[in-house]
Amino acid sequence: MSTTKATAAQDSHKKLSDKGLKAGSVGLIGAVVIGVSCIAPAYTLTAALGPTVSEVGVHLPAIFLVGFIPMLLVALGYRELNNAMPDAGTSFTWATRAFGPWIGWMGGWGLIAATIIVLSNLAAVAVDFFYLMLSQLLGNPGLAELTANLPLNIATTLVFIALACWISYRGMETTKGVQYVLVGFQLLVLGWFATSAFLHVANGSAFDATAISPDWFNPFAVDSFSSFAAGVSLSIFIYWGWDVTLTMNEETRNPEKTPGRAATVTVVVIMAIYMTAALATLSFAGVGETGLGTGNPENQSSIFAVLSGPVMGPFAILMSLAILSSSAASLQSTFVSPARTLLAMGHYKALPATFGKVSPAFKSPSYATIAAAIAAAAFYVITRTTSENALWDTITALGMMICFYYGITALACVWFFRAVAFSNARAFFFKFLAPLLGGVILLVMFFKTAYDSMDPEYGSGSSVGGVGMVFILGMGVILLGVVVMLVMARIRPEFFRGQVLARGR
Repeated sequence: MSTTKATAAQDSHKKLSDKGLKAGSVGLIGAVVIGVSCIAPAYTLTAALGPTVSEVGVHLPAIFLVGFIPMLLVALGYRELNNAMPDAGTSFTWATRAFGPWIGWMGGWGLIAATIIVLSNLAAVAVDFFYLMLSQLLGNPGLAELTANLPLNIATTLVFIALACWISYRGMETTKGVQYVLVGFQLLVLGWFATSAFLHVANGSAFDATAISPDWFNPFAVDSFSSFAAGVSLSIFIYWGWDVTLTMNEETRNPEKTPGRAATVTVVVIMAIYMTAALATLSFAGVGETGLGTGNPENQSSIFAVLSGPVMGPFAILMSLAILSSSAASLQSTFVSPARTLLAMGHYKALPATFGKVSPAFKSPSYATIAAAIAAAAFYVITRTTSENALWDTITALGMMICFYYGITALACVWFFRAVAFSNARAFFFKFLAPLLGGVILLVMFFKTAYDSMDPEYGSGSSVGGVGMVFILGMGVILLGVVVMLVMARIRPEFFRGQVLARGR
């Protein structure tokens, strides 16, 4: 092969297709900040600490560690795929290249469906804490109850979604600037909370001072496998969102390296934040089922809302602001993933061509960003007006979709690199072993969650014909993807014949 042909082949391998996004607009630090923002540690912790403690008690740190392992393994596989072919379509593009158009399309659908559901939930949480903040600032507890006014709640939620869509539409530069402020603030407050909690323990003023024990880090000390599996399922959810760093790969500096590094750094940073906050909370409040104990069912919907006053005193309002900024920041940064996946699917003719449009002014996905906002808004309005249980059960079913598309992408790494996986030790670990283990763990969790969710007691307790609503909604969203895919196969046959994005290795 001539030098010219070899170079052309290498360039083709590195960059599948230029979609018109603004290249070089995000560096490593910016990507990590957006990754942390998408995970939303302040919001996620206040919502997840209680339910996880109810399953595993003081072994919360152990479960956080166990949930961290598959996330890190999968992140390593994502990094290898990105190094080989940076593309905004990530799961959709990589699974298509590895397994063909049908599995690739469903991988993309899994990511889009998961993020659309989360967008609606994040907006709802932001609204709850917005009215709570107003009540605290103005000293009027009645303002916090305004979130229960359904028409006002829906209207405010739609405003939050529209604002987040507008910021995301303006491109990565605007997104990055907003995220530096919001992420920095929530991390500052979480650090303040943890430091104050440890000081209370040291001063003897903690609610239920509990000494940190090595046993807390032992996952084998959890009482039962069911509790262990439930805890791991929750911990996998709290790490979700780091892959947003990969969907920005066409807009980062050094796109072959920066997104993968950012994903790995994001997972590690989040792990450190979660571990610090978990240890501080357990040390201060213990796991008792009364008073401020983290095992108290009345506290578990929002641990920080309960503990911020006793821990932070008059500065407790900062925690409300941190959770509001966390959910608002994540609402905005979460738009990045579905918008760029939809852009790639439109670009590669897996969806109508309008999804592949890019804003001439901001070099961002224009139609796709607006479409994601409309879908999130419609989902929230329909589920919120139909049944509040339907909304929360769909969010519970989110774990299935996360495990589904992460698992597919991790195994795509194994299959795509099968020819070189055993060429050296590095290739064996990063291209084969790590993504294989991560993918298998997540797909096992997918089937386990699907099986468990058939029980009507799973989630809100709602059921249809004796089958749990969480299972019906989770599998229903996936089957809806199959239906849409079959329609697209009739409308856009070129992609499904492998004529646009060919399989390779």
